[in-house]
Amino acid sequence: MKSIQARLSLGLVAVLVVVGLLLAQLTLWLFEAGLQRYLENGLRKESENLLVALVRGPSGLQLDERRISAAYQRPFSGYYFRIDFEKGTWRSRSLWDLDMPKPAAPGLSDSHQLGPEGQQLLALRADYRRLGQDISISVAQDYSPVREGFRRMQQIGLGMGLVALILVLVLQRITVTRSLRPLERARQQIAQLQQGQRSQLDAEVPSELAPLVGQINHLLLHTEDSLRRSRHALGNLGHALKTPLAVLLSLASSERLKDLPEVRAQMREQLEQIQQRLARELNRARLAGDALPGAQFDCDAELPGLLATLGMIHGEGLLLASDVRPGLLLPWDREDFLELLGNLLDNACKWADSEVRLGIAADTEGYRLWVDDDGPGIPESQRQQVLERGSRLDEQVDGHGLGLGIVRDIVEAWGGRLALLESPLGGLRVSIDLPRKVR
Repeated sequence: MKSIQARLSLGLVAVLVVVGLLLAQLTLWLFEAGLQRYLENGLRKESENLLVALVRGPSGLQLDERRISAAYQRPFSGYYFRIDFEKGTWRSRSLWDLDMPKPAAPGLSDSHQLGPEGQQLLALRADYRRLGQDISISVAQDYSPVREGFRRMQQIGLGMGLVALILVLVLQRITVTRSLRPLERARQQIAQLQQGQRSQLDAEVPSELAPLVGQINHLLLHTEDSLRRSRHALGNLGHALKTPLAVLLSLASSERLKDLPEVRAQMREQLEQIQQRLARELNRARLAGDALPGAQFDCDAELPGLLATLGMIHGEGLLLASDVRPGLLLPWDREDFLELLGNLLDNACKWADSEVRLGIAADTEGYRLWVDDDGPGIPESQRQQVLERGSRLDEQVDGHGLGLGIVRDIVEAWGGRLALLESPLGGLRVSIDLPRKVR
């Protein structure tokens, strides 16, 4: 979301800067061109006034100074003229002892010529014929104040443009942030879906997002319904196969095959492998907590009943305790997590002498779960063997040996890690690290 906002801001800045510079340059150019046309009209009138001031004298053509502006008499006043005719050149007194070059062609001079005291001159040349002679009159005006005014206007315009740009960016950021707020809210709700805190997205969204949210909610409902039907179908399949397998195992153990001990042993071994493989695959297939939205395991609500049930199964002399922070919610399906804890605790209860302790803690990286018992423990060299499906180190202990294998399948399905360690109680510690659902 931030990258989208940053791209929008950078794009707007680039567009505003380019457009602003173009508009500013065009505006200044048009303003200067218009001002030059205005000054050109004034210079043309001055040249016509000078033309009128040319009169016939006793010695020929002469200039009647009474008819010209006093500005042409004051040195470096900023107003200058030059009159070229057949017999010579007249210059205004305002030029003092400097010379103003004659423009190369009639009309307004495109290039501003350097004049007295570093003045930049806007010059106009006009050619006439008066009193039988060809006369070229060049009048000029100091253009430096105008150029200085342009510079000040550029500076003021740049400052105002920067202020306007900052104001537009602030308003744009506020507008974009408010416009993208529904997207950010949808992102947070999707994160809550992954954490199991909700099962649907809010339908009250802007009209532009309504189709997307509607499709996501429809997909969530369809996925949840499909998973629910799949789990029911797998459960029905498991129950349907249990009875035939039990019958076959009973037949394999019956007296009818006592004369065929090898066939009997082989048949029983194959049936037990089928039963274990079926149980494993059914348990793996039914793990749907990572896909179901709104799935959560409430430790406060579920653990007391689970510990009480195990206590009744394994006897009152066994102490079952838990070290879990009150109010802890785990983002996994209730049935799957009960399957995990049930197998872990049941296995620990079978081997414990007097105490089993469950611990669950959350940190920034995920969740840690451990089960300690005070039983005989397992030598380090044999711990990996215990994790294999159906393996038991002591055949005298009740159980089919699938507990830790089922736990391992669940942990692997959730992307976690399982380890067998030495317990502080003296027995075995089963430690599990589970990542957070949102990465």
